[in-house]
Amino acid sequence: MRLSQIHQPRDIRGLDLTQCQALADEMRETIIHTVACNGGHLSSNLGAVEITLALHRVFDTPQDKIVFDVGHQSYSHKLLTGRAERFGSIRQYGGLSGFPKCEESEHDCFETGHASTAISAALGLARARDLQGETHHVVAVVGDGALTGGMCYEALNDCGNSNTRLIVILNDNQMSIAKNVGALSRHFAQLRASAGWNTTKRKVKYGLLQLPVIGEPLSKAMHSLKESLKTLLFNEGFFTSLGFKYLGPINGHDQRAMETIFRRAKQLDEPVIIHCVTKKGNGYRKAEKKPELFHGTPPFFIESGEVQKRSRKLYGQVAADTLATLAKKDERIVAVTAAMPSGTSASHFKKKFPNRFFDVGIAEEHAVTMCAGLAKGGLRPFFFVYSTFLQRGYDQVLHDVCMQNLPVVFLLDRAGLGNEDGQSHQGLFDIAYLRHIPNMTLLAPADSSELAEMLRASMELGTPCAIRYPKTAVSPNTGYPTVPFVVGRWRTLTPGGDAAILAVGSMVGVALNVSQRLQQEGIEVEVINASTVKPLDAACLNRLAAKTRLVFTLEEHVLEGGFGSAVLEYNAMHNSKLNIHVLGVVGSFIPHGDYRTLLKDVELDEEALLARIRNAVQSLEATNG
Repeated sequence: MRLSQIHQPRDIRGLDLTQCQALADEMRETIIHTVACNGGHLSSNLGAVEITLALHRVFDTPQDKIVFDVGHQSYSHKLLTGRAERFGSIRQYGGLSGFPKCEESEHDCFETGHASTAISAALGLARARDLQGETHHVVAVVGDGALTGGMCYEALNDCGNSNTRLIVILNDNQMSIAKNVGALSRHFAQLRASAGWNTTKRKVKYGLLQLPVIGEPLSKAMHSLKESLKTLLFNEGFFTSLGFKYLGPINGHDQRAMETIFRRAKQLDEPVIIHCVTKKGNGYRKAEKKPELFHGTPPFFIESGEVQKRSRKLYGQVAADTLATLAKKDERIVAVTAAMPSGTSASHFKKKFPNRFFDVGIAEEHAVTMCAGLAKGGLRPFFFVYSTFLQRGYDQVLHDVCMQNLPVVFLLDRAGLGNEDGQSHQGLFDIAYLRHIPNMTLLAPADSSELAEMLRASMELGTPCAIRYPKTAVSPNTGYPTVPFVVGRWRTLTPGGDAAILAVGSMVGVALNVSQRLQQEGIEVEVINASTVKPLDAACLNRLAAKTRLVFTLEEHVLEGGFGSAVLEYNAMHNSKLNIHVLGVVGSFIPHGDYRTLLKDVELDEEALLARIRNAVQSLEATNG
């Protein structure tokens, strides 16, 4: 049966194992060619093909519930649940999401964009089932990297303690995004070794059962002994002590073995852990050799594995290289990341100072408080983290860092619109969740040179500081005044008497282009680089107010609680006469799509801004006569 003939999971249940293998090969080929064209998460999806096939042959969605952790390993699930024809649109504007999306399919029961959430969500679904007297199964498919996040253990402890019927499938590929770190990774390596034990066990049991009369009693006695030995040698007791029945480890690419063990798990009236060992990138040799490079990849050439178009330098790389330069002179500087050394480019620092670099796994809360401890111990920690991932550490930022006024610097990568990853990765909320916290300084560079200046300035502050920046770095523009960066002081880039734009970070370049075009129409607009989001430049605002100026705030961030809100608050508190128009993202969750399309969609592109500013200026002139 071809993939094009599959419209529902039930369509694959009559296939034999040979047909399943052919289907798995076609699914892999489809995933490879689609990701090569669109970009996306390749390695994790290639490793999860057989697991997904087995799941949909044994379980019956949408009645049974399957929650993926993280959702980027759900491509095979989409192919088997009526979305094969649209799969070529994945991660494209208006197309399929790269993560589970409930509005796409009834087979998507929960949306997961950040790691370590699936067991908690699945436990909630299981308890809802029990309270409503239903009997369906709930399954959480968890990558081993997700188990580096503490939320998983909270859920495991709760589930095992209550003995709720739940199946957790541990997809152990020895990777999360970067190579797994920590004691838990070593524990899984120990469990993987027991696969050989299981093979030997089956052979010995078969031999004993062939013996007349004494065979069966010996087999039972050996079972008791071997379980004791196995617990001693391989320590699966980690899960059993939490109240889970442990099954495995099994080969996650062995269709027959997985279907057998999944059916066994369905018969158990207790929480179950099924340990599947898989190979990340399985079926595409280049991804097998370098799974980290193909975790989240831009479009690439299948034959060579090389990306189709070289991206410009990343802001994260600028930050890491600058920090490494500073670290040569200051031994207090250390770098921290939460399983994202490549994504944030923190690996550039690690290469030069491996002993001063800490990857804590997918554990942002722990990372923030550890940074607080490092700072309290006399060091100067810099935390490389995506804007949306730091949301998980809000309490720790407030309580452990800012309340003690400790010199921790948060380097917020992927701030602003997050391109093809969609709603869970749009960095549009960081100003709002950080600027109200006492002692926090918040900065946003307009270009790579200014980011380097901000890193140096953050060392002089000696207090909490967050620097937000998008993925792709902007080269310094030599056509404008090069006034040195000073925290709390904004810089005028172009003069203008009709209006002023206070632009933040990535919006500075857009504001300059709009100003140039308006100048050709006879409208003079001053462009101000509002590089310090907090504290505001009171002197600049007072200067603008003295002239009763028309002011536009411009930010790639939600309007509620953002930079524009801060300027409005200042205006109200000081009874200022500024005529303020706030321009940003109207509060909503933004879908996936390419950056330029999303910018146009939220009306922050040049054409939309040009019209809004022109209309406001002309309206004010008409009112003033």
